[in-house]
Amino acid sequence: MKVSIIGGGGRVGASAAFALQCYNIVSELHLLDANEQAAQGEALDLLHGASFAGDQKIYAGNYDRCSDSDLILITAGLRRKPDESRLDLINRNVTLFKQILDSLRTAQLKKDAIIFVVSNPVDILTRLAIDHLKYDPTKVIGLGTQLDTARFRSLIALETGLPPSQIKALILGEHGDSMVPIWSSATVAGVSLLKFPNFNTAAQQRVFDRTKTSGAEAIKLKGGAGYAVGLTIAEVIHAIALNQEKVLPISTQLTGEYGIRGTCTSLPTLINRSGVIKRFEIELWPKETSMIQAGAKQLDATYAQIK
Repeated sequence: MKVSIIGGGGRVGASAAFALQCYNIVSELHLLDANEQAAQGEALDLLHGASFAGDQKIYAGNYDRCSDSDLILITAGLRRKPDESRLDLINRNVTLFKQILDSLRTAQLKKDAIIFVVSNPVDILTRLAIDHLKYDPTKVIGLGTQLDTARFRSLIALETGLPPSQIKALILGEHGDSMVPIWSSATVAGVSLLKFPNFNTAAQQRVFDRTKTSGAEAIKLKGGAGYAVGLTIAEVIHAIALNQEKVLPISTQLTGEYGIRGTCTSLPTLINRSGVIKRFEIELWPKETSMIQAGAKQLDATYAQIK
């Protein structure tokens, strides 16, 4: 599989490229960036380690070289400020994103190419990609709460002392301020997380509060997230590359789930090489359902302002 990374010269794009190189599943990595020199430098740095990682083709290029890509990963965008919500980014990022989409249209992508949006605000931009390109919604996905879910599980582990890999807990809804922690299905090694001693309401709130502010915390401490987001991106791409059906909390355009239609937001979603197969409308606590619905209404209101 060939993956083109738009924004490959930036922190997130380069981290994703490195994660994809280390796992040696995709066969070709094409990096492009408005800062051409940065993309060339990242591609060269990755290429220098190729003898240890695998035999992937790794290079920097332009939009014309996206034409035969199997997956287009869009990480380009202006960074969020520490005190700025992801939705506040919309007025600064939409123009840039439309320029990227227009360049992809000119490049004439393969009919079965998957468009994978990571740029923020990811739910808004995922929907914009579908509408602006008039693209098949089953072939456009956003990273959504995949990253929030990874943070959530790791912070639960930190709070409880339990192994991170055995924690199964989800964040659904918007990748942003209205994200929803799904405590109703959270487990550790198959046991309800809420049954574990000392993991009371106060502990749950501490974990969720830090999860919700983790992006801003990373920006404040080091300028932005990189490693974890690279790994979460790789998990999604590997499922597609291997045609390995996997259920992940990614952002896609809903078709009536929980009464939501047209909005791009995160639900447990089954994907493979063809893109989105189906979303699961799992039974949730009433409060969780209403929070997802409220978040979708907020996203719709914001999207209406940019149309």
